[in-house]
Amino acid sequence: MDDKTVRAATSEAAGDMLRLGGVCVYPTETYFGLGAGVFFPDALARVAAIKGRPSEKPLPLLAADLDQVQGVLSASFAASPGYADFMRLAGMFWPGPLSLVVPTRQELSPLVKDAKGRTSIRITPHPVARALCLAVKSPLAATSANPSGGRPTAWPAQLDRDLCARVDAVVLDPPLPAGGPASTVAVPEGGGRLVILRRGAVTDEALAGAGFVVTFSCP
Repeated sequence: MDDKTVRAATSEAAGDMLRLGGVCVYPTETYFGLGAGVFFPDALARVAAIKGRPSEKPLPLLAADLDQVQGVLSASFAASPGYADFMRLAGMFWPGPLSLVVPTRQELSPLVKDAKGRTSIRITPHPVARALCLAVKSPLAATSANPSGGRPTAWPAQLDRDLCARVDAVVLDPPLPAGGPASTVAVPEGGGRLVILRRGAVTDEALAGAGFVVTFSCP
């Protein structure tokens, strides 16, 4: 992809845009992501529209650290059966490509929540993605930067030009995403039970080896 065809920006400039409610393409630990700050509902609506993502399919989030994750969790989650397992998984697998589906604050946009009020979130180990979360002081939406139904990419040359033309910045700062499997998506249910919604980079064996009883609700 010719960088002149997109609004290429440094991570610092993209952070400024995100703080103003912008939408960016940026690298994550797996693939390039498309996102905006979680507290900018209009920007999240742009993300969904640019991707063509169905409204019933919530946008996942990534965060810089556990404080950012805690900042979007439902206040009641700490008293729920799944919270201890959530904290144990966070300590063992974050930062990393394990997305946990957990109850989040009522005031968050419905674009990031399922019908049960839950959001998929992870802490990213990627330095650029982490820097953008820190710049906007909140988690970012982190859907893959490709039209809905298309394939994600870890290579700048494979980014969709039309999609990139509709965002406010495309961050190509290194390191590039690693590619490979997408993040594993799981629901901590309490009592050491974990339901896998999508198999991915964190294997079933790794989760079982960490002491969890793993079941599946994925194709």
